[in-house]
Amino acid sequence: MMTNKEQFIITFESIDFTKITDHPNILIAARFWDQERYQAARTCYRFMRTIDDLIDNHKAEFREIAGSDREQFTKDVYKWLDMLHDGADSSPFGRELTSTVQRFRIPRRALEDFAGSMLYDVTHDGFATLNDFIHYSGGASVAPATIFVHLAGLQDKNGMFDDPPFDVRSAALPCAMFSYFVHIIRDFRKDQLNNLSYFADEVIARHHLSRSDMNNIANGAPIPAGFRAMMREYLQIADSYRSDTLRVMEKICPLLEPRYRLSLEVIFDLYLMVFERIDPDHGTFTTEELNPSPSQTQERVRGVIERFKE
Repeated sequence: MMTNKEQFIITFESIDFTKITDHPNILIAARFWDQERYQAARTCYRFMRTIDDLIDNHKAEFREIAGSDREQFTKDVYKWLDMLHDGADSSPFGRELTSTVQRFRIPRRALEDFAGSMLYDVTHDGFATLNDFIHYSGGASVAPATIFVHLAGLQDKNGMFDDPPFDVRSAALPCAMFSYFVHIIRDFRKDQLNNLSYFADEVIARHHLSRSDMNNIANGAPIPAGFRAMMREYLQIADSYRSDTLRVMEKICPLLEPRYRLSLEVIFDLYLMVFERIDPDHGTFTTEELNPSPSQTQERVRGVIERFKE
């Protein structure tokens, strides 16, 4: 009989890391689950990406959503949320979605929180304060992470599922926030070029910068000391959430089956890999500098498996 590690290696060797380009950390980590739960994760994230991409793509083209378009986008968000009702959408994906939500007991609050962040995007251009961003993150990042942790923690009772034996949102929050702060640093240049700003105006101003400065830096202007100080501040916030994540994982991982425990360790370590590449003092904050290559990601996952304790 194979050990857990031997089974993990077989799964690992089946992953083509060069083809995972969209939200790779989630897709890589969930690959170690059983096929049914992996498909449930793919269904939920496809659902969330649909409306998120619709809004982001519009902003990338037009910078912001004009007042005349906001009503329609707001209706689109509520229509999107209505898909969760059984029979509301008779398309193949609609049926797949409602079946997934029911069978896997997906917490509706997480999806509603995510919809709330999408409504914020419709009516706002960026974030006035750091608290605004943190509140927004409860929908944009903590909500998807909650679904991931929920699926990992489900208790299989003869083919039926019981909820995880811990509060999934509380468990997901620190890792979600750690990953999101790392994410916005990593994607700073790409986001700016797509008319998206995730750095709070109050923090930008405190470091004697402006939104114009941010855009100029993204387009190749020299990096001033104030920008490096701001990135250092954001990195310190991420580090605080990193420490909280380790404490939460120590608490909940013993409650998970090995493959689901491994998935949490994988997704955390992949964001940790990016965190370790951020150099506020000397970095250039380019995509090439902060994004690991597929081969580097592959080796990082291999290392997590090798260190895994049965």
